[in-house]
Amino acid sequence: MDVAADPLVDPLKKSRRPDDPACDVYLTGTIFLDIIFTGLDSAPVRGTESWARGMGSSPGGVANMATALARLGLRTSLAAAFGDDHYGEYCWDALEQGEHIDLSRSRTVPGWHSPVTVSMAYEGERTMVSHGHEAPPPEGSVPSCPPLARAAVASLGPGRREEWVGHAAGHGTRVFADVGWDETGRWELAALEDLGHCEAFLPNAEEAMRYTRTDCPRAAAHALAEKVPVAVVTLGADGAYAVDGSTGETAEVPAIAVEALDPTGAGDVFVAGFVTGTLAGWPLADRLAFAGLTAALSVQEFGGSLSAPGWVEVAAWWQHVTMLEDHAQDPAALRRYAFLEELLPTASRPWPLRRAVPTIGFRAS
Repeated sequence: MDVAADPLVDPLKKSRRPDDPACDVYLTGTIFLDIIFTGLDSAPVRGTESWARGMGSSPGGVANMATALARLGLRTSLAAAFGDDHYGEYCWDALEQGEHIDLSRSRTVPGWHSPVTVSMAYEGERTMVSHGHEAPPPEGSVPSCPPLARAAVASLGPGRREEWVGHAAGHGTRVFADVGWDETGRWELAALEDLGHCEAFLPNAEEAMRYTRTDCPRAAAHALAEKVPVAVVTLGADGAYAVDGSTGETAEVPAIAVEALDPTGAGDVFVAGFVTGTLAGWPLADRLAFAGLTAALSVQEFGGSLSAPGWVEVAAWWQHVTMLEDHAQDPAALRRYAFLEELLPTASRPWPLRRAVPTIGFRAS
């Protein structure tokens, strides 16, 4: 298995050993073709036609997380089913050729069409409409024996146990987990059956409070840290709060002020940033700060995977804010990112950066 990483920066360079696994991070899930409309002034009104000022198309779903990890220099392996259509072909090529993600455990399912999500961003939020069918077995089944990896990312759900999660944890893989909305409405922490295999759990504030029956996200983080070694609760515009249950250490970092265009995939980028910092051995506060920074940079772009920042984007942002005489950011807050200076490449592109391409692909000239 040849797992490539961003050649600009290897955040794990100091800790790599000859006998390390070839894979830094393993993940699995559903790939969507995302079509994102931005620049809407308000929600679409029934019976009318709305025109968006911007549009982007990109691989979505689990591809958001995989792309975010790969762009931060982690050797990423993805197991997923791809549709046997042009959408699936585009997503495969974008991930394998464009992002250098290992797809050796992925497969194309004959006769199965790609799931599709249309996302509309307005008023700082988004509304999504999706369509798709579960990939048929055995092509759509998740491997129960994932590759040896430093880390894995799992998405937990009530009453759902993924065999591969326990297998990975049992072989020394550090499992990081997020969670989605509990459609059952019960919000029972015990129903997250794979939580006991996880090193870190990263819900948002609403999810954390509902699962812990608390009315404060910080109290929720402390309650979760009794169940999992590290609990991280994202606070939206207020940043994030983390508790290391093994040491009692806490960290809180405010959000970076940016002009948000589309929040799609920001949660995935946050997790990717936190995983990167953890594997690099950074202190808890630095991990939290970096995760928040990468998420903030992502909301300035279209889409999930298209908007995930790499080290060039991080370097361009750092160069921009440190050269400003009148900081839009709090100077004291910016100093917490000085630990990145030895990692950052020389920024050769202006700020802000724009990566998104508005359509699936142009014909070769």
